[in-house]
Amino acid sequence: MKRFFDIICSLAGLLFISPVLLVFMLLIWLQDFHSPFYIAQRVGRNGTLFNMIKLRSMVAGADKSGIDSTAAGDLRITKIGRMIRRYKLDELSQLWNVLFGQMSLVGPRPNVSRDVDLYTAKEMGLLEVCPGITDISSIVFSDEGDILEGADDPDLLYNQIIRPWKSRLGIFYVQHHGLLLDIKLILLTIMSLISRRKALEGVAKILQSLGADQRLIAVARRNTALQPCPPPGAEAVVTSRIVVK
Repeated sequence: MKRFFDIICSLAGLLFISPVLLVFMLLIWLQDFHSPFYIAQRVGRNGTLFNMIKLRSMVAGADKSGIDSTAAGDLRITKIGRMIRRYKLDELSQLWNVLFGQMSLVGPRPNVSRDVDLYTAKEMGLLEVCPGITDISSIVFSDEGDILEGADDPDLLYNQIIRPWKSRLGIFYVQHHGLLLDIKLILLTIMSLISRRKALEGVAKILQSLGADQRLIAVARRNTALQPCPPPGAEAVVTSRIVVK
C-alpha cells in the first residue's frame, strides 16, 4: 500500500511541479552553463547505494570540498540556489527517486557513505526502511543550515547537536511507520512552509500520542537551544567525527 501511494503521489507531484522545475533548471544552467542537476550518491535501504537526484543549488564541483553539512552562509550556495533551498525545490526533484523505488515520500533522510560508516549499531536501524524526502526530523530540523551557520566545522557541529536527535527521531519513525503516519507527516511538511511553529507542535502531538520519550518531544518543539549529546547507542559526544561503536 505504501509503495502504491508513493507511485501515485510522485507521478502527480512531478506533473504538477514540472513547469517550476523546468524554469529553475534553465536558470541554473544559465548561471554557469553546467548541468542543473546534482547527482548525489547516498545509502539506501539495507545499505544499497543509489544516485539521488537534486536540483543543483551550489557551484559546480562543490562536493569536492569534502564538507557534507551545509550552513546557511555557505559560500558554495549560488544566488539561485538560495531560492531553491528556501522552497525545498532540491528535495522535490527527488520525486524521481521515489518513482524509481529508491526512496519513499516519507522515511529517514539518506546520508553519504562516510556518515553511515559512523553509525552506531542502533543507528543502523535507520536503514531498515527506504529513505524519504521528508520525515519527522526533516520538519524539526528544517532550519539545519541556520543552526550550523558560522560554525568552524559544520560537519562536527552537525554530529554533536543535530545527528543525535535526528537519528532518534528517525529510529522512532522506523518503529512506528505506516501509511497514516506518512500522510500526517506530508501534511505537516507542507504546513511547515506556512507556519513552522504549528508544524512543530503537530509533530510534538504525534510523538506524544505514540508514547515518545518526553525529552524527544521537548526537542521536537525546538523551544530551547540544542545541546551536544551522544548519538543513540553511544556513550560520548562526537569529538572528531569518529564514533566508538
